[in-house]
Amino acid sequence: MKRSFYHYLLTERDPRKKDPVTQFANDAQFDGSFPKQSESYEEISQYLELNGHYLPSMSVFDEAWERYQEKDQII
Repeated sequence: MKRSFYHYLLTERDPRKKDPVTQFANDAQFDGSFPKQSESYEEISQYLELNGHYLPSMSVFDEAWERYQEKDQII
């Protein structure tokens, strides 16, 4: 079973690291409206464009999405 992007993103959290994807993961965990069950790039991208005030650039989401896709291939 494929996990949602949000559940993948939670694995990237780390309070000590400051890289953009880790910071995105740290901030997204506090976003109560994040589409937690979604596996759709379009749905999550649209959500973040409208509500992702904590995301400095959509390129950070794109990088996290690529990592998600790569890790999903392994699972």
